[in-house]
Amino acid sequence: MISIQSLYVEFGSQVLLDDINYVINKRDRIALVGKNGAGKSTMLKIIAGMQSPTSGVVARPSDITIGYLPQQMVLTDTLTVRQEAEKAFAHVHELDATIDRLNNELASRTDYESEAYQDLIDRLALKTEVRTMLQSENMDAEIEKTLMGLGFERTDLERPTGEFSGGWRMRVEIAKLLLQKPDVLLLDEPTNHLDIDSIQWLENFLRNRNGALVLVSHDRAFIDRVTNRTIEISLGHIYDYQVNYSHFVELRKERLEQQRRAYENQQKMIHDTEEFIEKFRYKPTKAVQVQSRIKQLEKIERIEIDEVDTSRLRLKFPPAPRSGDYPVIAEDLRKDYGELNVFKGVTFTIKRGEKVAFVGKNGAGKSTLVKCIINEIPYEGELKIGHNVKIGYFAQNQAQLLDESITVFDTIDRAAVGDIRTRINDILGAFMFGGKASEKKVKVLSGGEKSRLAMIKLLLEPVNLLILDEPTNHLDMRTKDILKQAITEFDGTVIVVSHDRDFLDGMVQKVYEFGDHRVREHLCGIWEFLEKKQLDSLQQMESCRGDIPMSPAKDNAPSAGRLSYEQQKERERRVKQAQKRVKQLEEHIQQLEADIAAIEQQLSQGQTDDPTIYDRHASLQQELEDTLTQWEQAASKA
Repeated sequence: MISIQSLYVEFGSQVLLDDINYVINKRDRIALVGKNGAGKSTMLKIIAGMQSPTSGVVARPSDITIGYLPQQMVLTDTLTVRQEAEKAFAHVHELDATIDRLNNELASRTDYESEAYQDLIDRLALKTEVRTMLQSENMDAEIEKTLMGLGFERTDLERPTGEFSGGWRMRVEIAKLLLQKPDVLLLDEPTNHLDIDSIQWLENFLRNRNGALVLVSHDRAFIDRVTNRTIEISLGHIYDYQVNYSHFVELRKERLEQQRRAYENQQKMIHDTEEFIEKFRYKPTKAVQVQSRIKQLEKIERIEIDEVDTSRLRLKFPPAPRSGDYPVIAEDLRKDYGELNVFKGVTFTIKRGEKVAFVGKNGAGKSTLVKCIINEIPYEGELKIGHNVKIGYFAQNQAQLLDESITVFDTIDRAAVGDIRTRINDILGAFMFGGKASEKKVKVLSGGEKSRLAMIKLLLEPVNLLILDEPTNHLDMRTKDILKQAITEFDGTVIVVSHDRDFLDGMVQKVYEFGDHRVREHLCGIWEFLEKKQLDSLQQMESCRGDIPMSPAKDNAPSAGRLSYEQQKERERRVKQAQKRVKQLEEHIQQLEADIAAIEQQLSQGQTDDPTIYDRHASLQQELEDTLTQWEQAASKA
């Protein structure tokens, strides 16, 4: 479908991508992974035709359509949400206009036997066939379905886009891209501006759409559910795995171990050779052998260790000064912006040492409540901050607040006070800004590097209440893992506003859900909360028919004890039938997992040269996903 051949990209004297070759197939859903600055966004821009490589070729069929969502984009504010989304169908409108023009031309001509008339009929037939294939007659319904899936209310569709935040306007751009239904979809960090509900909707949409997908995301749970192939960019090269992210992580460990052993063996050989050269350099009887060894060293293709760069990153929050037992107590809290109520009746207590998550749709008030807690905005009700509470706050746009005209070192030098100023170089080194990296201007840093730099400023003074608003945006997965570990080990109180389910998993013990102008407390972890939320939604759907509330089934249906003999027999038959189906699917799942494991074993040990093995693996993975869905339905029925 798209072939990348001998791709080479160089910035100044730095080689970013070196001799890259791979093919994007029609049904591939590719996760493009690698550390910050590895070249993922550059790769997407080159595939999209937005940037040219230093050398190499990206071969695309002439009739292929590509949709590209960059991390940052220039947004316009002159139209309503609906009107902006309708731009996705500009090609359809153009096609309709062309068909109307051709029909009018046919109606006005009388040279029915001429070659030109026949050519006109052929062109009209072709355009009409293309228009039929697009199937966009019900554009309004498609627009509403997509925008509402991404979190908009129906009343939002007629509002000007200028009334929405940058995150919501980014959702409009995502909607336009999805509505265009391109053959290849290139998405660069699409979840950064989405809440948990919208991420789950986008997950389902991408899993069910046809066409190829290349995705860059630091949301591990998201890419794990959406992709079936993983391409890692590391040290200018790529490593292509025909598996999803979870399986890639395991296979990558094996590759790194093999790479490390090969590196150690080569280093030993180089050391022995250099010792021989040094020992016999000036002995005439060994001159030929010495020259041979020198040439041998020159020809060696040096093995680079694909080390995890974050191995040097040491993130640890300073010990928290002791605070009162209850750092935050809210009673009947309310916040309005003019006539718009954000939340009301909010009452909760956060105990010392608790780690809690604020989750919910964008605009539901998560960041607003945080600003109330840090006393940045006024509010109604009572909000008590406990005794000796020292707050450390990481804002959602913290990285954007950095002065881009100064260096990394100056950024920290200006923020540090007291004895810690003598350890600035050590601190920067611990965050991978040691040496020349500390002399970089902030404006040339990647999004992840800016987030790391902003995090350093948070660590300069001991605090006992950490409030982190979307701290993982733009951080790569390894840095996120290190940040998660540091928060978990922190002995103070933590409030995290985040949509990253994998990041919150195992870290928070309490979830505050924002929605419908309320804040609800859930005494559980993030995955338990999501399961409970989906269950509540299902029960709500089942308890309603149209707009008419229905009584619980147990009040309307006869109990098993009042069933007739025939009804009991029929019920038992259906139960056995459902249980049999569950067992059959479980056996099939076990067989599929065994087949997949066998193929992965072959791939990890390099035991096969069969090129079709990757297709078989992808086919088995898809069959396993489908079977698991069938099993869930069958188990629910049983």
